[in-house]
Amino acid sequence: MEKKKKIWVISELYYPEETSTGHYMTKIAEGLSSEFEVKALCAQPNYSKRGLRAPKREKHNGVDIFRCYSTTLDKNKLLQRVINLLTICFSIFLNALRYLRSNDIVFVVTNPPLLPYIILIACKLRSAKCIVRVDDVYPDVLYAAGLLKKTSLAYKTLDWLTKQLYIRSNHIITLGRDMNELVSRKILNRYEHISIITNWADSDLINPMPKEQNALLSELGITNKFVVLWAGNMGYPHEVKSLFEAMIYFKDHPNIHFLFIGSGSKRAWLEARTKQENIRNVSFLGNRPRNDQQNFLNACDIAISSLVKGMVGISVPSRMYNIMAAGKPILSIGEDSSELGLVIKEEGIGWVVPPDNPKEIVRVILYANENRNLLLEMGKHARFLAETKYSAKNIINKYIELFKAL
Repeated sequence: MEKKKKIWVISELYYPEETSTGHYMTKIAEGLSSEFEVKALCAQPNYSKRGLRAPKREKHNGVDIFRCYSTTLDKNKLLQRVINLLTICFSIFLNALRYLRSNDIVFVVTNPPLLPYIILIACKLRSAKCIVRVDDVYPDVLYAAGLLKKTSLAYKTLDWLTKQLYIRSNHIITLGRDMNELVSRKILNRYEHISIITNWADSDLINPMPKEQNALLSELGITNKFVVLWAGNMGYPHEVKSLFEAMIYFKDHPNIHFLFIGSGSKRAWLEARTKQENIRNVSFLGNRPRNDQQNFLNACDIAISSLVKGMVGISVPSRMYNIMAAGKPILSIGEDSSELGLVIKEEGIGWVVPPDNPKEIVRVILYANENRNLLLEMGKHARFLAETKYSAKNIINKYIELFKAL
């Protein structure tokens, strides 16, 4: 029998982590194990499963997992987060040098951002092929979030390093058409060097549910309200100001309720401002586990995905696919040339509102509230897309075919 090709999947986050990167990298690795010998090199849990000490080595769903030593300090404190980053990357680098062999294929994700650079070095030293999955484009995301200026030395240095990473890797995987365009410009339009493989919907775990059966809506006493949901991070790249201004318009509306689930650097500001403006038709809840998505993604009539201006091509929100699985229309606050904006317009499953346009957000919410039958049709088509075009089986098969070709 011909020996199976070996693939190393390298990610800080991996099973039992349930955060987005950990979830997708785990499922991709397990899917690839049907055709390849797959090994995962990762860190100890420090996000959704922080505090759990996983075995240093185990086999799970066909994948050999090698967990490296790393600190698991509080990631919400900057200094401790930096210490975690350095220990994780240094430990994974040493283990990559130890385990990688000539002609192995290495599949690494850009999270944390330092990881793919050091893994590329390890691949060059061990004559292994390096495949990079781009979850976020650096340093562009830092500029869009207002954390770096394009004229700064830090930005220029990071941009040069990113271009070197893309050029010197064997292949790049991007998550959408807008990201594909941005990355290709950084490597002088070498499109043959890049493949677009989107994330997928967990349509086997998440299904549409009538609002009257939703436990969360019942618990909050808003089953009969028109609920606008924000589920996910509220960080630097996310546009919350214009949504807040729209909420002021609705604060005396008896039928409309805003529900925020998640955390992030902008949540405290948003909560404080809603109190200052005496906005009562709003609820704030903390992060909920991935296995509760069936409940909280169905706790709405329409779901919001929001990014600040300038985020086109930099990041593709993965939550959009599970919102589709729940059969909910999407209100995207962002640019219409983004992958999410393109999908919404092409498939007719929601609305796209430019950033910094609260009047248009108000108009869309009022229109959606008055056209419930349209929402049902949008939701049905969104669910159809989740079961077909964006199914896990379909997307993972694309990974298998790509790695076979490589």
